[in-house]
Amino acid sequence: MVTEATRKSLLKVRVMDFITSTAILPLLFGCVGVFSLFKLLQRMRTNAYLRNAVVVITGATSGLGRECARVFYTAGAKLVLCGRNREALEELTEELTASLATQVQTHRPYTVTFDLADPGAIVAAAAEILQRFGHVDVLLNNAGISYRGAIVDTTTDVDKKVMETNYFGPVALTKALLPSMIKRRQGHVVVISSIQGKISIPFRSAYAASKHATQAFFDCLRAEMEQYEIEVTVISPGYIHTNLSLNAVTADGSTYGVMDKTTAQGRSPVEVARDVLAAVGKKKKDVILADLLPSLAIYLRTLAPGLFFSLMASRARKERKSKNS
Repeated sequence: MVTEATRKSLLKVRVMDFITSTAILPLLFGCVGVFSLFKLLQRMRTNAYLRNAVVVITGATSGLGRECARVFYTAGAKLVLCGRNREALEELTEELTASLATQVQTHRPYTVTFDLADPGAIVAAAAEILQRFGHVDVLLNNAGISYRGAIVDTTTDVDKKVMETNYFGPVALTKALLPSMIKRRQGHVVVISSIQGKISIPFRSAYAASKHATQAFFDCLRAEMEQYEIEVTVISPGYIHTNLSLNAVTADGSTYGVMDKTTAQGRSPVEVARDVLAAVGKKKKDVILADLLPSLAIYLRTLAPGLFFSLMASRARKERKSKNS
């Protein structure tokens, strides 16, 4: 004998089966299909934007720059790889041209060797690039150095060195290539800044200062270039697992030579490079590529500055204590 409770249970099961089969599943599959189509169209737009585009990448021989070279090469861009080490640039060129996993026509990269801390070399490099290609579609200012040290112990020569590479170098290269972009009313300037261009943490003063200056300059550039239809993208990553901290300069100008824990636990440069490619393809203006806590810290600095300053002071005390122990 079927009880009332059993009948109700069977009715619920049948109703759920009906809803699932006639409404929810088709809707779900429809949403998945629309999302997949949207992502496909985005990828197609990115590929079309970068295919055969002249893309200049500074700091291309290592870390994020090297991975950016890979993804932009695979997208079919005409790469101009820039760095201080000619042999490393040639090695990367051979590595890229030897790769076969591409679905679009690729181009052998062109290399230009120069130091961003040398203003004369920057002007000469820009002239060489324009003579070779006639124009630049995308300038990716990636090269940079980091810094570790206390302000009271740091010489102004170290401050200047960090600013020359992280700020004045990208600014000079951008200014050297900008007139040709303005003339064509076409171009895209990209700069790899940092979360520390939006907030400052202790014992990173020179680096944070250079990235704050970078953020400000390229924000101004974006507004001024709007009339010429030139895109400007500022990308602010969090920690990336590269050799940035190993190669950082210290208060006296020597090499830091230590892989920080935060750097070691940072995001893969391969992942970040893909995000950079997507941001450029979508012509985004300001992009934060960081985990939840650093992203929240940006809002905390604005909404509750007193709390933020207290947290940074606490961090300074802890870091100072760990160094002295």
